[in-house]
Amino acid sequence: MNNFSPREIVSELDRYIVGQEAAKRAVAIALRNRWRRLQLDEELREEVLPKNILMIGPTGVGKTEISRRLAKLAGAPFLKVEATKFTEVGYVGRDVESIIRDLVEVAISLVRDSRRKEVRARAEKEAEKRVLDALVGENASEATREAFRRRLRANELNDKEIEIRVADSGGFPLFEIPGQPGASVGMINIGEMLGKAFGQRSRTRRVTVKDSYEILIAEESDKLLDQDQITQEAIKAVENNGIVFLDEIDKICSRSEIGRIGADVSREGVQRDLLPLIEGTTVSTKHGPVKTDHVLFIASGAFHLAKPSDLLPELQGRLPIRVELQPLTRDDFRRILTEPEASLIKQYVALMATEGVTLEFTPDAIDALADVAVQVNSSVENIGARRLQTVMERVLDEVSFDASDRSGQTVTIDATYVQAHVGDLARNADLSKFIL
Repeated sequence: MNNFSPREIVSELDRYIVGQEAAKRAVAIALRNRWRRLQLDEELREEVLPKNILMIGPTGVGKTEISRRLAKLAGAPFLKVEATKFTEVGYVGRDVESIIRDLVEVAISLVRDSRRKEVRARAEKEAEKRVLDALVGENASEATREAFRRRLRANELNDKEIEIRVADSGGFPLFEIPGQPGASVGMINIGEMLGKAFGQRSRTRRVTVKDSYEILIAEESDKLLDQDQITQEAIKAVENNGIVFLDEIDKICSRSEIGRIGADVSREGVQRDLLPLIEGTTVSTKHGPVKTDHVLFIASGAFHLAKPSDLLPELQGRLPIRVELQPLTRDDFRRILTEPEASLIKQYVALMATEGVTLEFTPDAIDALADVAVQVNSSVENIGARRLQTVMERVLDEVSFDASDRSGQTVTIDATYVQAHVGDLARNADLSKFIL
């Protein structure tokens, strides 16, 4: 797990997300506390529980984006799920324990990738041998093999097609043991069982030399790895460093004025099922039991119709850190268009450059785009920064369509151009409702 300081985490998030300092600070502290806990002696380490976070803010202000960027920073098992995907135990659908099962799979993939890097040099040698066998045959003389090896390393044979035998991973269905709760507990991979009993099934594939390398390196790496050790490491990583981002938590609130009927029963059931998971329980997975005591949960929701107090009191208690994200202002919209590393304007300029069209935005065009976004958000429905994408698409519709015929030209977008394309729509609330 990366041991960034809170200040470094915030500055990294600042590269992609405008504003929302309180939310960035909260997740930065929570992430740093994971590292701090691991420095404690074992007795105290078990007692230090993560302080789960509830992020509250209107749609389109950066809640989900913070989670996406945090996942890349964390270097730890990270899973983002929508709370609306789950149903109460007993209803048809996925139960909340599948969150932990999915997190274990993410961790196994992370650990395996890191172990593959360690054995890559040895795996590359074995892969090269197999490619040479496919090119010249196993019985070729050493001189012939050496000649082909030189050509191979000089990338002269990249486009040549060869036949390689690879392990067949598919072909057998997964079966569930009756009586086990959840969608995938007790799932048995018949292919794995038969593979161990009768030797690994394999099949022949025709690929180019260039493409064969990655396939063979992955296969040879896996032969050098201890799968049981990878699984144990992954489970340990989940238990100590796992992070779950629960999006749309407000959608499973039973609103107080409605009463407990129909779908709300199931919603409240999902909340009840989340309680032990967030508090700390042991979840059975096909790789073994996993404790959730030290998994960090970050929940987020817009809370347009429901209020945080509509969550079950016990669930509120298990999300002690509250962070409110602020609605975006006109100045925020201007910054979103220009400041982040992959800002919308940079994206569109790069896209048009592929067609040989130079796209330029004047400062007053950026002001006009921000004004239109704010205007439409206030008159129709506030969808935050996502409104900018709609406005930009509308403004650049003509340029995007004609770009392939305008290679070598420079197109300047100014305030007049923006007003000509979206000004009337922005002022007419009825039209905006359907078009912007």
